[in-house]
Amino acid sequence: MAKPDRLSQYAQVDEILWKDRKRYLGLPISFTRYSFDENRFYLRKGFINVSNDEILLYRVLDLTLRRSLGQRIFGVGTIILSTADQTTPTLKIESIKDCEKVYRALSNIVEKERNEKRVLGKEMFGAAGFDDIGSGFIEGLDGHFD
Repeated sequence: MAKPDRLSQYAQVDEILWKDRKRYLGLPISFTRYSFDENRFYLRKGFINVSNDEILLYRVLDLTLRRSLGQRIFGVGTIILSTADQTTPTLKIESIKDCEKVYRALSNIVEKERNEKRVLGKEMFGAAGFDDIGSGFIEGLDGHFD
């Protein structure tokens, strides 16, 4: 009888709810791929040198949707995530199709994840470089967050 692979039990991936690529002139001809499931947002960049990044959705502090005139013409938009993640404090999900629908879905999932984990936005400000009082950045971190 074969032993069950213990690594496989931890390597299972949740169902991907949405995926898209960064678009140029409305066409998905980029090697930047975005996706998310119920817990994480995934970013994969590159063709030869590939980098993967993931952000836990409960760590998202704020979402912003931006659409320039050119993006509106081609039916795309950019979502900006401000997070409490140290490696990616700001993530731009650039030039994606159905940006308003994705924005609402991400907003709802972030809220659901925060409620499930009982995390309030003010609890994560310390992780994002804000002091406990909320008066501003902690000394020495001013240049790290643009």
